[in-house]
Amino acid sequence: MSQYFQVGDHVLWNPSNGVAGLFVRSAEALAPLAGLPTGLGPMENDECEVDMVAFTSFVGALVARYERSNHPILHSLMDGFIATALVLIERGGGELPVVQAGDDGWRDMQVSAHSPWPLGDQARGVSRWATLSEQHARAMPC
Repeated sequence: MSQYFQVGDHVLWNPSNGVAGLFVRSAEALAPLAGLPTGLGPMENDECEVDMVAFTSFVGALVARYERSNHPILHSLMDGFIATALVLIERGGGELPVVQAGDDGWRDMQVSAHSPWPLGDQARGVSRWATLSEQHARAMPC
């Protein structure tokens, strides 16, 4: 059995029931860190409607929270969820503005698996997300 994450009739991902359930429960567990709703609708008839605007905002807030922290366990716990979520955002046609440390304490960067990545130390975090999300995308059937 499997479940569908979709926007309208457009399927973003079709994981097994166990993986789908873990992803939804992980989103719910991370929601207090983001301070926003997840954007994932209820699983009905093996389908979960993704509100791309809300989901993109939710994931953006998680990435911002991640980038403000240097706690290795927090990072480890968030890595898989964020990488998977970035694939869903890309497949849904969204783009995620990400806040990272810069000269004034913050700077914006675009995260998309197909974006050209800037070179230099400041781009390391973005390149890392691109690499992780590309690895996840290969393992995520639509």
